[in-house]
Amino acid sequence: MRIHVVKQGESLWKIARFYGSDINQIILVNQLTNPNVVAIGQALVIPEPNKEYVIQQGDTLWSIAQRYGVTTGALAEMNNIADPSLLYIGEMLLLPYFTYTVQSGDSLWSIANQNGVTVNQIVQANNISDASRIYVGTPLRIPAASRPVKEINTYTTQTTPQGAQEVMALGENFTYLSPFTYAIKSDGTLTDMQDRGLLDAAEAQNIAPLLVVTNFQNNSFDSDLAATLFRNPGLQDTLITNLLEIIQAKGYKGVNFDFEYVYPEDRENYNDFLRKVVNRFKPEGLLVSTALAPKITADQQGLLYEAHDYEAHGDIVDFVVIMTYEWGWAGGEPWAIAPINKVREVLDYAVTVIPRDKILMGIPLYGRDWKIPWVDGTIARTVSPQEAVALATRYGVPIQWNEEYQSPYFRYTDESGQQHEVWFEDARSVQAKYDTIVQYGLRGGSYWVLGSPFPQNWPVLQTNIKVRKL
Repeated sequence: MRIHVVKQGESLWKIARFYGSDINQIILVNQLTNPNVVAIGQALVIPEPNKEYVIQQGDTLWSIAQRYGVTTGALAEMNNIADPSLLYIGEMLLLPYFTYTVQSGDSLWSIANQNGVTVNQIVQANNISDASRIYVGTPLRIPAASRPVKEINTYTTQTTPQGAQEVMALGENFTYLSPFTYAIKSDGTLTDMQDRGLLDAAEAQNIAPLLVVTNFQNNSFDSDLAATLFRNPGLQDTLITNLLEIIQAKGYKGVNFDFEYVYPEDRENYNDFLRKVVNRFKPEGLLVSTALAPKITADQQGLLYEAHDYEAHGDIVDFVVIMTYEWGWAGGEPWAIAPINKVREVLDYAVTVIPRDKILMGIPLYGRDWKIPWVDGTIARTVSPQEAVALATRYGVPIQWNEEYQSPYFRYTDESGQQHEVWFEDARSVQAKYDTIVQYGLRGGSYWVLGSPFPQNWPVLQTNIKVRKL
């Protein structure tokens, strides 16, 4: 997979020809609704012929395997396909092998080196008896380069059949699914959630569901509700018992606590609560995780941050989700949602107190459209990356790139004369995020949130990371 940024005067046909790629494959993987119109500055995912294939109408796993001379089992394993009968148009598959024709001056070592594999892998794939003798013009099967294995969590708020269908369509990309949300009540019970469809989809796609627990009440996080729980040990026991009953009845594999705006004086109470949960959950083989605000120091001030004890959570729970997004929040000034320099600043602190293999880095799947000049008290509109690109093409404005934030943005003027500024995610910005996960040696990433179409994200993820299935 390559990422191409559209330049002045380029057409999709010209871009496809430049890369020797099938234009229909480019249209499908980027889900382009109008291939005749692309925006200057728009990032496009370009599948690599002979290495990647985008599923088209009428394809089966068997027909694709036959076309490329591989087994259906190898294709399924390479792409985390749990059910070979479930293929989705526009889904990009990585091929287990590609063909390379030996050139003058080649050696097995040079071929292996340039393709990120070992000489032994090439020897085994081609049944070569003498590795010192290869001949110009010989076609060799080259195994796909290995990818780092990481875990990926995704939150979803969509409990509708469409939400379950999205999980089915994207399921190979997830280790965990976290339906949002079960909220605590002051008596130790929890609100209900119509999550059966999501749980069935998770099971079909070999995804481990996590039950999300919050102090969410009346459309906001409630500090007093959290305090009621954390200051009453008996209430905690009741809640934990109720949690275990729901988890065992519905088939969840663990819990994710997302308690936000907790009073600073409840910091250690929160830690003690987590210790109690782990003591009850671990004998049952259940996972315990938390969601943490993006801090850059242990003593960072503010109600969002102070009760989130990075070091304690890193010691107590199985893993944490660090919510490295929302710098560009709906009620604030226009800004990148997850500027990579700010994300890295959070990680620079986090890895000093939390084991790297316990950190899932937050990744946004959305953008925002602000009216400008910005006025305090106004609220930006949330847009999907796909909608953001559609706005740029509709108003004929170029998409720009902020190098410091590693994020795309643009400005446009609507029909009423109102000016807007849009920040969103594209193939380049998520590439920077996957690079960061790998460079920092993290456990993986966590998306907020499904329901926002971002087709480019999935081939970029696949190319960079092999998603672990439990």
